[in-house]
Amino acid sequence: MKRANDLMSKICSLENLYLAFWKARKGKNGYSYVEEYRDDLESNLFILSEELKTGMISIGKYHYFKIYDPKERVICAAAFGERVLHHALMNVCHPVFEKYQIHDSYASRSGKGQYAALDRAMNYQNKYHWFVKMDVRKYFDSIDHETLLTLLKRKFKEEGLLQIFSKLLATYSTAEGKGLPIGNLTSQYFANHYLAVSDHYLKEVLRVKGYVRYMDDMVMWGDDAHDLLRSAEELKGFLSEYLKLELKPFCMNKTHFGLPFLGYVVNKDKLFLNQTSRKRLKQKLKVYEEYLMDEVWSETEYQKRTSALLASANHADTFNLRKKFVSLRNGSRESLQPCLARWQLEQLRSQLPGV
Repeated sequence: MKRANDLMSKICSLENLYLAFWKARKGKNGYSYVEEYRDDLESNLFILSEELKTGMISIGKYHYFKIYDPKERVICAAAFGERVLHHALMNVCHPVFEKYQIHDSYASRSGKGQYAALDRAMNYQNKYHWFVKMDVRKYFDSIDHETLLTLLKRKFKEEGLLQIFSKLLATYSTAEGKGLPIGNLTSQYFANHYLAVSDHYLKEVLRVKGYVRYMDDMVMWGDDAHDLLRSAEELKGFLSEYLKLELKPFCMNKTHFGLPFLGYVVNKDKLFLNQTSRKRLKQKLKVYEEYLMDEVWSETEYQKRTSALLASANHADTFNLRKKFVSLRNGSRESLQPCLARWQLEQLRSQLPGV
């Protein structure tokens, strides 16, 4: 297979670096570090271009913080200049990574995403009798640097570009030679590419027809439970031997019982929020109201956040949950200004015929 070559000149071009800056600043207007970089933009991009050409890039300046949604994760926020670098690399390398992805890989890809993965899963729920769900134990923490570099060398030829990839990997580890920082654009591409190898193994060697992957969440479908389990065991061995990854215990069941996937339960004709997602939704709504009452958020900010939160739940059948929420708001929001209460109820009632 022909490897991609002559990419560095495109990556280093000022046109690409300007585009990378505009992508990196998206949603961050007004932040002091963005304005500082922008105030001397031409000089900063020229320096970055020279660093790329020489390979003497300055990277690894991470700000670490934890999030607990839905589980505890350590996020590594790179310095703004490094984010520009990440976009500059992936602006040009994206087509190479994208070309290797199979159709049913849905994470971190334009035109795909969580809801497309859920829709595809529902399609397979209708088509087959059995499913087996798998996910990797501590996926980002377990990715092996040496193995990843080997996979990257199969796709990219330029030594200068490969050295930059290697330096990016060397900035972070959870154990010797392992781990990708969650939060980096490059990490999303690397992690998605790492498991694309197993996608091809499943489709081309094991000949699995019903399959969906969203990053390290993988589901296979079939009509023969024994064949399906055998394929899952084959995949487990492949991941362990070639990618040095460990699968958690399988979740296998008949499709009519519903598939737990990406925070939902996927049935043959409907999606439901799972118990954890329902609990998180209620907790978030409570926190949002506290932020409003304590004047941490303005009414406009509260409305925007609440609307987005409820919209994310609308992909599932949440009729009873939303009806309960409307009922609670009818009886307990007298303390809020009338215009806000009306806005909330109108938003929710528009989704609830007859309420």
